[in-house]
Amino acid sequence: MIEVVKAPPFAAVQDLGWGNGRAWGLPPGGAMDPLLLAAANAAVGNDRGAAALEWALGPGALKFGRRALVCVLRGAELRVEGETMEEAIAQVPAGGTVEVIPGATQRFLYVAVRGGIAVPPMLGSRSTYLPGGFGGHEGRRLRTGDRLPLGDAGRRTDRGMARSPSAEGGDWGAPVPAESKPAADVVLRVTRGPQWDRFDAGARERLFSSAFKVSNASNRMGYRLTGPGIAPRETATLPSEAACPGAVQIPDGGEPIVLMPDGPTVGGYPKIAVVIRADLRLLAQCQPGRRVRFREVSLEEARGTLRAPDAGP
Repeated sequence: MIEVVKAPPFAAVQDLGWGNGRAWGLPPGGAMDPLLLAAANAAVGNDRGAAALEWALGPGALKFGRRALVCVLRGAELRVEGETMEEAIAQVPAGGTVEVIPGATQRFLYVAVRGGIAVPPMLGSRSTYLPGGFGGHEGRRLRTGDRLPLGDAGRRTDRGMARSPSAEGGDWGAPVPAESKPAADVVLRVTRGPQWDRFDAGARERLFSSAFKVSNASNRMGYRLTGPGIAPRETATLPSEAACPGAVQIPDGGEPIVLMPDGPTVGGYPKIAVVIRADLRLLAQCQPGRRVRFREVSLEEARGTLRAPDAGP
Protein backbone atom coordinates (compact mmCIF):
# COMPACT_ATOMS: atom_id res chain seq x y z
CA MET A 1 0.00 0.00 0.00
CA ILE A 2 1.14 3.54 -0.80
CA GLU A 3 -0.13 6.50 1.24
CA VAL A 4 -0.01 9.94 -0.35
CA VAL A 5 1.56 11.97 2.45
CA LYS A 6 1.67 15.15 0.38
CA ALA A 7 -0.03 15.29 -2.99
CA PRO A 8 1.63 17.32 -5.74
CA PRO A 9 -0.50 19.72 -7.80
CA PHE A 10 -0.98 16.95 -10.34
CA ALA A 11 -0.63 13.20 -9.96
CA ALA A 12 -2.83 10.42 -11.32
CA VAL A 13 -2.62 6.71 -11.96
CA GLN A 14 -1.86 5.97 -15.61
CA ASP A 15 -0.85 3.01 -17.74
CA LEU A 16 -0.86 2.76 -21.55
CA GLY A 17 -4.58 3.51 -21.76
CA TRP A 18 -7.40 2.08 -23.84
CA GLY A 19 -6.36 0.63 -27.16
CA ASN A 20 -9.87 -0.22 -28.34
CA GLY A 21 -12.15 2.37 -26.78
CA ARG A 22 -12.81 4.60 -29.76
CA ALA A 23 -15.94 2.63 -30.69
CA TRP A 24 -17.40 3.78 -27.35
CA GLY A 25 -16.24 7.39 -27.84
CA LEU A 26 -13.35 6.83 -25.44
CA PRO A 27 -9.96 8.33 -26.36
CA PRO A 28 -6.81 6.26 -25.85
CA GLY A 29 -5.87 8.16 -22.68
CA GLY A 30 -2.99 6.72 -20.69
CA ALA A 31 0.44 8.21 -20.12
CA MET A 32 1.29 11.50 -21.80
CA ASP A 33 4.79 10.10 -22.34
CA PRO A 34 4.28 6.35 -22.86
CA LEU A 35 7.94 5.71 -23.65
CA LEU A 36 9.04 7.24 -20.35
CA LEU A 37 6.41 5.21 -18.50
CA ALA A 38 7.69 2.05 -20.18
CA ALA A 39 11.29 2.86 -19.25
CA ALA A 40 10.40 3.45 -15.58
CA ASN A 41 8.45 0.19 -15.45
CA ALA A 42 11.26 -1.76 -17.10
CA ALA A 43 13.69 -0.38 -14.52
CA VAL A 44 11.79 -2.01 -11.66
CA GLY A 45 11.05 -5.24 -13.52
CA ASN A 46 7.41 -4.55 -14.40
CA ASP A 47 5.72 -5.10 -17.73
CA ARG A 48 6.14 -1.91 -19.77
CA GLY A 49 2.44 -1.11 -19.51
CA ALA A 50 2.02 -1.51 -15.74
CA ALA A 51 0.17 1.27 -13.94
CA ALA A 52 2.36 3.96 -12.37
CA LEU A 53 1.96 7.51 -11.13
CA GLU A 54 2.05 10.33 -13.67
CA TRP A 55 3.39 13.32 -11.75
CA ALA A 56 3.66 17.03 -12.60
CA LEU A 57 3.73 20.64 -11.46
CA GLY A 58 5.40 20.31 -8.08
CA PRO A 59 6.79 18.23 -5.19
CA GLY A 60 5.05 15.66 -3.08
CA ALA A 61 5.68 12.69 -0.82
CA LEU A 62 4.63 9.04 -0.60
CA LYS A 63 4.81 6.54 2.27
CA PHE A 64 5.25 2.84 1.55
CA GLY A 65 3.63 0.19 3.70
CA ARG A 66 6.05 -2.48 2.51
CA ARG A 67 9.59 -2.68 1.20
CA ALA A 68 9.54 -1.48 -2.39
CA LEU A 69 11.70 -0.85 -5.42
CA VAL A 70 10.89 2.59 -6.87
CA CYS A 71 12.03 4.37 -10.03
CA VAL A 72 11.30 8.01 -10.84
CA LEU A 73 11.80 9.22 -14.43
CA ARG A 74 12.69 11.89 -15.41
CA GLY A 75 14.51 15.00 -14.17
CA ALA A 76 13.42 14.74 -10.54
CA GLU A 77 15.20 14.73 -7.22
CA LEU A 78 14.39 11.55 -5.32
CA ARG A 79 14.71 11.49 -1.52
CA VAL A 80 14.26 8.36 0.57
CA GLU A 81 13.84 8.99 4.29
CA GLY A 82 15.25 12.47 3.75
CA GLU A 83 18.37 11.26 1.93
CA THR A 84 18.87 12.41 -1.65
CA MET A 85 19.44 9.50 -4.01
CA GLU A 86 22.15 9.72 -6.65
CA GLU A 87 20.25 7.34 -8.93
CA ALA A 88 16.76 7.37 -10.39
CA ILE A 89 15.98 4.06 -8.69
CA ALA A 90 16.00 3.16 -5.00
CA GLN A 91 14.99 0.55 -2.46
CA VAL A 92 12.51 1.93 0.06
CA PRO A 93 12.14 0.22 3.46
CA ALA A 94 8.74 -0.74 4.84
CA GLY A 95 7.26 2.39 6.36
CA GLY A 96 9.70 4.55 4.41
CA THR A 97 8.86 7.90 2.86
CA VAL A 98 9.82 8.99 -0.66
CA GLU A 99 9.88 12.64 -1.66
CA VAL A 100 9.66 13.51 -5.36
CA ILE A 101 10.85 16.96 -6.40
CA PRO A 102 10.47 17.60 -10.15
CA GLY A 103 13.04 19.52 -12.15
CA ALA A 104 12.31 22.52 -14.32
CA THR A 105 12.56 21.06 -17.82
CA GLN A 106 10.24 18.06 -18.06
CA ARG A 107 6.49 18.51 -17.63
CA PHE A 108 5.61 14.91 -16.70
CA LEU A 109 7.58 12.30 -14.80
CA TYR A 110 6.68 8.77 -13.81
CA VAL A 111 6.90 7.02 -10.45
CA ALA A 112 6.99 3.26 -11.03
CA VAL A 113 6.90 0.69 -8.23
CA ARG A 114 7.76 -2.99 -8.51
CA GLY A 115 4.40 -4.79 -8.82
CA GLY A 116 2.61 -1.75 -10.26
CA ILE A 117 -0.26 0.31 -8.87
CA ALA A 118 -3.07 -2.21 -8.42
CA VAL A 119 -6.18 -0.03 -8.66
CA PRO A 120 -9.08 -1.96 -10.21
CA PRO A 121 -8.97 -2.03 -14.02
CA MET A 122 -11.86 -0.51 -15.92
CA LEU A 123 -12.57 -1.41 -19.54
CA GLY A 124 -9.17 -3.07 -19.69
CA SER A 125 -7.02 -0.25 -18.29
CA ARG A 126 -6.04 1.20 -14.91
CA SER A 127 -5.63 4.69 -16.38
CA THR A 128 -7.43 7.73 -15.03
CA TYR A 129 -9.76 9.44 -17.49
CA LEU A 130 -10.16 12.81 -15.82
CA PRO A 131 -12.77 14.33 -18.21
CA GLY A 132 -15.04 11.33 -17.59
CA GLY A 133 -14.24 10.99 -13.89
CA PHE A 134 -13.51 7.26 -13.96
CA GLY A 135 -10.60 4.84 -13.83
CA GLY A 136 -7.42 5.14 -11.79
CA HIS A 137 -8.11 6.10 -8.18
CA GLU A 138 -11.74 7.23 -7.99
CA GLY A 139 -11.45 8.82 -11.44
CA ARG A 140 -9.53 11.85 -10.18
CA ARG A 141 -6.19 13.38 -9.31
CA LEU A 142 -4.52 12.09 -6.19
CA ARG A 143 -5.06 13.93 -2.91
CA THR A 144 -3.19 13.97 0.35
CA GLY A 145 -4.35 11.00 2.41
CA ASP A 146 -5.17 8.73 -0.53
CA ARG A 147 -4.09 5.10 -0.23
CA LEU A 148 -3.20 3.06 -3.29
CA PRO A 149 -2.85 -0.73 -3.47
CA LEU A 150 0.31 -2.29 -4.86
CA GLY A 151 0.50 -5.39 -7.03
CA ASP A 152 2.47 -8.50 -6.20
CA ALA A 153 6.16 -7.74 -6.56
CA GLY A 154 6.75 -11.39 -7.41
CA ARG A 155 10.20 -12.85 -7.55
CA ARG A 156 13.11 -10.48 -7.68
CA THR A 157 15.62 -10.35 -10.46
CA ASP A 158 18.95 -8.60 -10.69
CA ARG A 159 17.35 -5.99 -12.92
CA GLY A 160 16.89 -2.70 -11.13
CA MET A 161 18.68 -3.74 -7.95
CA ALA A 162 22.02 -2.06 -8.39
CA ARG A 163 21.92 0.27 -11.37
CA SER A 164 19.86 3.12 -12.70
CA PRO A 165 18.37 3.06 -16.21
CA SER A 166 20.76 3.95 -18.99
CA ALA A 167 19.95 5.84 -22.15
CA GLU A 168 20.82 2.76 -24.17
CA GLY A 169 18.26 0.60 -22.45
CA GLY A 170 20.38 -2.53 -22.11
CA ASP A 171 18.91 -4.90 -19.52
CA TRP A 172 16.08 -2.53 -18.74
CA GLY A 173 13.91 -3.59 -21.64
CA ALA A 174 13.03 -0.03 -22.67
CA PRO A 175 15.38 2.85 -23.51
CA VAL A 176 15.21 6.07 -21.51
CA PRO A 177 14.30 8.73 -24.09
CA ALA A 178 16.70 11.60 -24.50
CA GLU A 179 15.69 15.04 -23.27
CA SER A 180 15.34 17.95 -25.65
CA LYS A 181 17.89 20.71 -25.14
CA PRO A 182 16.17 23.42 -23.06
CA ALA A 183 17.30 26.23 -25.37
CA ALA A 184 16.36 24.48 -28.60
CA ASP A 185 13.00 24.57 -30.33
CA VAL A 186 11.18 21.23 -30.24
CA VAL A 187 10.59 19.99 -33.79
CA LEU A 188 7.41 17.98 -34.29
CA ARG A 189 7.00 15.84 -37.38
CA VAL A 190 3.55 16.00 -38.94
CA THR A 191 1.64 14.52 -41.85
CA ARG A 192 -1.01 16.40 -43.78
CA GLY A 193 -4.39 16.49 -42.10
CA PRO A 194 -7.78 15.69 -43.65
CA GLN A 195 -8.57 19.39 -44.23
CA TRP A 196 -5.13 20.29 -45.65
CA ASP A 197 -6.73 21.49 -48.87
CA ARG A 198 -8.92 24.02 -47.03
CA PHE A 199 -5.81 26.10 -46.24
CA ASP A 200 -4.10 28.28 -48.83
CA ALA A 201 -0.38 28.28 -49.61
CA GLY A 202 0.28 31.17 -47.20
CA ALA A 203 -1.31 29.37 -44.24
CA ARG A 204 0.62 26.19 -45.00
CA GLU A 205 3.88 28.13 -45.29
CA ARG A 206 3.28 29.82 -41.91
CA LEU A 207 2.67 26.44 -40.29
CA PHE A 208 6.13 25.20 -41.27
CA SER A 209 8.16 28.43 -41.16
CA SER A 210 6.94 29.77 -37.80
CA ALA A 211 7.73 29.01 -34.19
CA PHE A 212 4.79 28.54 -31.81
CA LYS A 213 4.77 28.68 -28.03
CA VAL A 214 2.97 26.24 -25.75
CA SER A 215 0.21 28.15 -24.00
CA ASN A 216 -0.72 27.96 -20.33
CA ALA A 217 -4.10 26.77 -21.63
CA SER A 218 -2.76 23.25 -22.22
CA ASN A 219 -3.70 20.01 -20.52
CA ARG A 220 -4.18 16.30 -21.12
CA MET A 221 -6.98 17.03 -23.60
CA GLY A 222 -5.13 19.45 -25.82
CA TYR A 223 -2.17 21.83 -26.09
CA ARG A 224 -2.97 25.30 -27.40
CA LEU A 225 -0.13 26.97 -29.30
CA THR A 226 0.28 30.73 -29.62
CA GLY A 227 1.80 32.28 -32.70
CA PRO A 228 0.86 33.56 -36.15
CA GLY A 229 -2.72 32.93 -37.16
CA ILE A 230 -3.42 30.07 -39.57
CA ALA A 231 -6.87 30.51 -41.00
CA PRO A 232 -8.64 28.28 -43.52
CA ARG A 233 -10.09 29.80 -46.67
CA GLU A 234 -13.61 29.17 -45.34
CA THR A 235 -15.26 29.19 -41.92
CA ALA A 236 -13.42 27.05 -39.40
CA THR A 237 -16.39 25.11 -38.02
CA LEU A 238 -17.29 21.92 -39.91
CA PRO A 239 -19.62 18.99 -39.23
CA SER A 240 -18.09 16.82 -36.52
CA GLU A 241 -15.90 13.96 -37.69
CA ALA A 242 -13.42 11.54 -36.17
CA ALA A 243 -10.38 13.06 -34.47
CA CYS A 244 -7.26 11.47 -33.02
CA PRO A 245 -4.38 12.37 -30.68
CA GLY A 246 -1.91 14.55 -32.55
CA ALA A 247 -4.53 16.23 -34.74
CA VAL A 248 -3.62 19.91 -35.26
CA GLN A 249 -6.98 21.67 -35.13
CA ILE A 250 -7.38 25.29 -36.23
CA PRO A 251 -10.28 27.03 -34.45
CA ASP A 252 -11.75 30.38 -35.52
CA GLY A 253 -8.98 32.32 -33.75
CA GLY A 254 -6.37 30.71 -36.00
CA GLU A 255 -4.06 29.42 -33.23
CA PRO A 256 -3.44 25.66 -33.38
CA ILE A 257 -4.70 23.20 -30.79
CA VAL A 258 -2.99 19.80 -30.77
CA LEU A 259 -5.18 17.02 -29.40
CA MET A 260 -3.55 14.95 -26.65
CA PRO A 261 -4.34 11.47 -25.20
CA ASP A 262 -7.50 12.60 -23.35
CA GLY A 263 -8.72 14.70 -26.28
CA PRO A 264 -12.14 14.27 -27.90
CA THR A 265 -12.73 11.49 -30.40
CA VAL A 266 -14.75 13.79 -32.70
CA GLY A 267 -14.48 17.46 -33.55
CA GLY A 268 -15.62 20.10 -35.99
CA TYR A 269 -12.51 22.24 -36.42
CA PRO A 270 -10.44 21.76 -39.59
CA LYS A 271 -7.29 19.70 -39.07
CA ILE A 272 -4.41 21.00 -41.12
CA ALA A 273 -1.92 18.37 -39.92
CA VAL A 274 -1.39 15.47 -37.52
CA VAL A 275 1.63 15.14 -35.20
CA ILE A 276 3.03 11.63 -35.60
CA ARG A 277 2.69 9.30 -32.63
CA ALA A 278 6.43 9.12 -31.96
CA ASP A 279 6.65 12.90 -31.51
CA LEU A 280 3.48 13.57 -29.54
CA ARG A 281 5.30 12.70 -26.32
CA LEU A 282 7.84 15.44 -27.12
CA LEU A 283 5.05 18.01 -27.18
CA ALA A 284 3.56 16.53 -24.00
CA GLN A 285 6.82 17.26 -22.16
CA CYS A 286 6.93 20.93 -23.20
CA GLN A 287 6.41 23.41 -20.41
CA PRO A 288 4.29 26.52 -21.12
CA GLY A 289 6.36 29.00 -23.09
CA ARG A 290 8.45 26.33 -24.83
CA ARG A 291 8.83 26.93 -28.57
CA VAL A 292 7.83 24.25 -31.06
CA ARG A 293 8.06 23.98 -34.82
CA PHE A 294 6.41 21.67 -37.33
CA ARG A 295 8.14 19.67 -40.08
CA GLU A 296 6.22 17.76 -42.72
CA VAL A 297 7.03 14.09 -43.32
CA SER A 298 5.51 11.52 -45.63
CA LEU A 299 3.09 8.83 -44.50
CA GLU A 300 5.79 6.27 -45.26
CA GLU A 301 8.24 8.01 -42.91
CA ALA A 302 5.57 8.33 -40.22
CA ARG A 303 4.74 4.62 -40.45
CA GLY A 304 8.43 3.80 -40.25
CA THR A 305 8.69 5.43 -36.83
CA LEU A 306 6.16 2.94 -35.47
CA ARG A 307 8.79 0.23 -35.95
CA ALA A 308 11.60 2.26 -34.41
CA PRO A 309 12.75 1.33 -30.88
CA ASP A 310 11.98 4.82 -29.53
CA ALA A 311 8.51 5.12 -31.06
CA GLY A 312 6.65 4.13 -27.89
CA PRO A 313 3.73 1.72 -27.66
